[in-house]
Amino acid sequence: MFVPTYTITNKILNYIAKIEASEEVIRHSPLLPLWEKQFKEDAIIRSAYHGTHIEGNKLAKDDAKDILLGKEVIGRPRDIQEIINYRRVIEFIDEEASKKIEKITELVIKKLHRLIVNKILNQEEGEYRTKQVVVRNSETGEVTFRPPPPLEVPFLMREFLYWLNREDKDQIHPVIKAGIAHHQLVRIHPFIDGNGRVARVVATLILLLGGYDIRRFFSLEEYYDKDAIAYYQNLQKASSGDLTTWLEYFTFGASVEFEKVKDKILKLSKDVKLKEKFGGRQIYLTDRQIKIIEYLQDVGYLQNKLFQNVFPDISEDTVLRDLQELISKGLIRKVGSTKSARYEII
Repeated sequence: MFVPTYTITNKILNYIAKIEASEEVIRHSPLLPLWEKQFKEDAIIRSAYHGTHIEGNKLAKDDAKDILLGKEVIGRPRDIQEIINYRRVIEFIDEEASKKIEKITELVIKKLHRLIVNKILNQEEGEYRTKQVVVRNSETGEVTFRPPPPLEVPFLMREFLYWLNREDKDQIHPVIKAGIAHHQLVRIHPFIDGNGRVARVVATLILLLGGYDIRRFFSLEEYYDKDAIAYYQNLQKASSGDLTTWLEYFTFGASVEFEKVKDKILKLSKDVKLKEKFGGRQIYLTDRQIKIIEYLQDVGYLQNKLFQNVFPDISEDTVLRDLQELISKGLIRKVGSTKSARYEII
């Protein structure tokens, strides 16, 4: 029976406290809906790029963005397909989380793998490996990890999923559970390829199901990819059976990502002012109006003579209509009455 070994240290408690605090701010901030859409798209791009880059994908971040926008990109077919697959798997876990599935079953795990390696592995998509594999250091060729024999994989996966879905599962904090699941899937190495990606998306799905969706703005993959050596070293440290150090690393990474999202949301939504003014009610803006607000936040003011700098292809009358609507919504004010009047955020 799978029983993870770890100690809840002060570090882990502090990191979880930071995650909780960030999640509370994010959940109750009056983030503008169109910005919310942009945040989600940005998180998908970051997840797809970093989630594949850490596995050796050679495409640049801008290439990943263009692929997800449907643009043509020159690159290795496998690299391009990996980006497309990652978006599909993110959409899938979002759907599963929105349905509030009660269990992460073997069928779900295998479906995640099929999506991740679609058109890459062909005959082994969504099937447990039947061969012994080893993980080697890409520079030295040294064997750094030898996963369990293939005959043990189905049994180990059943034990793991029993632990993950057992009746008292809610007694484990979702962040801790996500970290344990991440490591266990890497350790079992159930598939011939794509195990790291499966582990990371399962960890994300556990967070989503545990209420840590924060509107799906976060990307744990980015934190791991920023220092891939530390990521793999911390996974390796847990091979002794004690997951404490790994969980400290995992919870720290989640706290960093959640705080980053929190800070960005606070900067954009002017949380305190909007919350006091609108009581948490969200405000709908067009793309041009969002651009005006962002310009005012960066520069401090906007005048008629600067309209062409901000919107070179838009008429002055159109910009003035947008400004008037922002004034009527109580977001900005006009100082002065002539052509040299300034528009400022309230």
